Amino acid sequence: MSPTTSSPVLTGRTALVTGAASGIGAAIVRRLVDDGASVLAVDRDESGLMSLAERVPGIQAVACDLSDLDAVDALPAEVDVLVNNAGLQHVSPLTEFDPGRFSLILRVMLEAPFRLARLTLPHMYERGWGRVVNISSAHGLRASPFKAAYVSAKHGLEGLSKVIALEGAPHGVTSNCINPGYVRTPLVEQQIASQATAHGIDPEQVVQQILLAQSAVKRLVEPGEVAEFAAVLYGSASASISGASLSMDGGWTAH
Repeated sequence: MSPTTSSPVLTGRTALVTGAASGIGAAIVRRLVDDGASVLAVDRDESGLMSLAERVPGIQAVACDLSDLDAVDALPAEVDVLVNNAGLQHVSPLTEFDPGRFSLILRVMLEAPFRLARLTLPHMYERGWGRVVNISSAHGLRASPFKAAYVSAKHGLEGLSKVIALEGAPHGVTSNCINPGYVRTPLVEQQIASQATAHGIDPEQVVQQILLAQSAVKRLVEPGEVAEFAAVLYGSASASISGASLSMDGGWTAH
């Protein structure tokens, strides 16, 4: 008798990933496809989406600027796994922080996830199953100076995730945050280059002396590691994991 082969865990499910064109988002898209999902890859970077579609055949590339909340509301609602990943950064003292930039960051990183949850939860409720995976940050649990908007948005996302967890539980829906430290993404690479120039030191010194100063484990997180963690939160052991903030920050929040 030949061994029984099981279908991938997300066969017949649809996933939507924001910030999908690169970094953590692209890694999660690849993992979702491997797990059998039909994937809507959402990003404002159309060329990046096209490049991703060439590398990961079968995904549906959806160009959308999440700062346009009407466009967010027009995205597909028939989604079983929602991954809120898109983000941006701005570093400035609070007294000099541009209010427009502050509003933009909160719109993309907090209001858009709320709109997407509001859009997709009815479908999840109807099917009696759904998974919301929010890519938060160590900055969702801790603060750093000069990052008022990013820290505020991530702290807000933590609260939103818990509300979704409580409301979704009777309908078979879970919601969780993954809280990585610094991940080797284009966003972080830009920060490394800027800090190296500002401080007159090598990029690796920036990583070790500045970015990882609070981490016990002195290495950047790789995007694929975050994707593996996300797979746990929609996988076969995920039914009772909800309302959690799960750190993968090298011990940063152990202080």
